[in-house]
Amino acid sequence: MSEKSNILIAKELCNSYVDAIERFSSNISNSFDKAVNLILSCSGHVVVCGMGKSGHIGRKISATLASTGSPSFFLHPAEAIHGDLGMVKNKDVVILISYSGETEEIIKLLNPFNNLNVKIIALTSKTNSTLSKNADISLDVSIDREACPLNLAPTTSSMLTMSVGDALAIATMQARGFAEEDFALTHPGGSLGKELTEIVKDKMISENLPLVNEESSMAEVIIEMTKSRLGLAIVSHGGKLIGIITDGDLRRLLLKDQDINQIKAKQVMSKNPLTINKNTLMVDAKKKMQESKVQALVVLDVNNKVEGVIQIF
Repeated sequence: MSEKSNILIAKELCNSYVDAIERFSSNISNSFDKAVNLILSCSGHVVVCGMGKSGHIGRKISATLASTGSPSFFLHPAEAIHGDLGMVKNKDVVILISYSGETEEIIKLLNPFNNLNVKIIALTSKTNSTLSKNADISLDVSIDREACPLNLAPTTSSMLTMSVGDALAIATMQARGFAEEDFALTHPGGSLGKELTEIVKDKMISENLPLVNEESSMAEVIIEMTKSRLGLAIVSHGGKLIGIITDGDLRRLLLKDQDINQIKAKQVMSKNPLTINKNTLMVDAKKKMQESKVQALVVLDVNNKVEGVIQIF
């Protein structure tokens, strides 16, 4: 018998994952809602614990919670029973992950957590396990079988556990009203955070602007547009904006087969171009350009003076 192709193996794994997700989705109960409310009411941290692969999943769940508005940290169970338990306070909520519900290092934490009077959310496949019986809320992450052909390596179970953790984080995030601005505060170094915190001043072009006056010939306008490579020319007087000429305006003019040396900027310019203030968030500037279907905005100060140009591509 020929071996399965790599593609077939990958498809079977994906199908196993889909089946597990659909099973959890079909059987989701009020316990999930209670778990979300417990996290919402937590005035401390959400402490996540797990051993082995469950520990790796736990770190990811903790990171997702922390980045979406629920202060959280991962606590290694073995380190916890050797002193790190001091990191946990009675105002915290603990998420304990054990597929069997009998992981030795996790079970050893039940009495200490009980003494601290912390609330426990269990992620386990065994509803009659020691962990499930001692948790305040137990979420069922059971599966039919692992994607591993030996049904041993935690594959499908790991994926489902992480998905349930993500679901808890996202449901809690939405209940908190966690917005883009909040996300930016916790992600200042990432591209998403930068996009949500950058202002027009940070990205605008302010040097060698293509400035012309209203009496400039179109030949002069073309020279300035070519030098700046911004696809536009800014018509100004005394530093104040009067109008704008885009490369689209120029193309339409050339199609009329007129002598551009005889045409003045004021005859071609748009008198009410879209503008923006330098302190506007870049995300709002991009939205304005996309809604107006333009690729550039002139940046003005409070006195209507030209300060720069902002573009998107």
